[in-house]
Amino acid sequence: MSAKKETLSVIIPACNEAGNIGPMARALRQIMERERIDAAVYFVDDGSTDGTWEQILAAAGEWEMVRGIRFSRNFGKEAAIFAGLEMAAGDCCGVMDCDMQHPPETLVEMYRLWENGYEVIEGVKEDRGRESLIYKGMTALFYKLMSAAVRQDMSRASDFKLLDRKAVDALVSLPERDTFFRALSGWVGYKTASVGFKVQERAEGESKWTTFGLIKYAVNNILSFTTKPLYLVAGMGVLFLILALVQGIESIVTYATHRAVEGFTTVILIELIIGSVVMLSLGIIGGYVAKIYEEVKGRHRYIVSTTVGIPARRERRDDPV
Repeated sequence: MSAKKETLSVIIPACNEAGNIGPMARALRQIMERERIDAAVYFVDDGSTDGTWEQILAAAGEWEMVRGIRFSRNFGKEAAIFAGLEMAAGDCCGVMDCDMQHPPETLVEMYRLWENGYEVIEGVKEDRGRESLIYKGMTALFYKLMSAAVRQDMSRASDFKLLDRKAVDALVSLPERDTFFRALSGWVGYKTASVGFKVQERAEGESKWTTFGLIKYAVNNILSFTTKPLYLVAGMGVLFLILALVQGIESIVTYATHRAVEGFTTVILIELIIGSVVMLSLGIIGGYVAKIYEEVKGRHRYIVSTTVGIPARRERRDDPV
């Protein structure tokens, strides 16, 4: 194991990204050596079923500053990010995607801002690259929901960030298991700056995100990060109480003036609306109960199968294997 200094730790989650590991490692090595930045790259294999891990081993053989973390199965991108943050040794940590859509040159710009005293540097999308109209529409809806839920502008947010060691330690010390890194990096505070970047085309492969995946991701992160949906349930309850009072007063008046008319259709519609709202409310409450259940079980966020290039002293402290 090389004792070479590591100032910047670059964390890259990878799930079935065999074709992108080598190009990403070579691009980062070239840029970091040119800019004289002491960096190490942490590839986190999130249960890949292709040759991703073999490519990580090959990259580690070519460059001593490549580290590898392999999960026992797929635990999700959030778990992969936090695994890298927990094992990283740098004074600051950058997080970026493996598909080359986050330009490595922008990471240098973030690093220079960190050298100037900024502690959280956010990568902000200037454009989203080439996407289908349906995908853009679903993405826009997703970010509107997330922005309203977390009370932050998430419309141009990304997982492309650079964090000072203080911010990293604050994040990894959080006891919660279900995390939303994209919003938590802003939640921790500290001196913040942003850097705009243009989303590049994927080097290889296709996006792993589907419409259903985005919806699931949005629901999961809303429930994990905010309690606003519970207040929405309370708000709907108040609204229907007001409507019930109005309807009750109207019914009494029409009965007293002998103008009462049978309204079977109206009654059925009201019952259907109320029943739908009740079921929706139960679903929202059930979602939070499920989150509580997941948290109180206290299961590990991830399980590491094997690593390469990482000293045992930096292995995850509460990992059962």
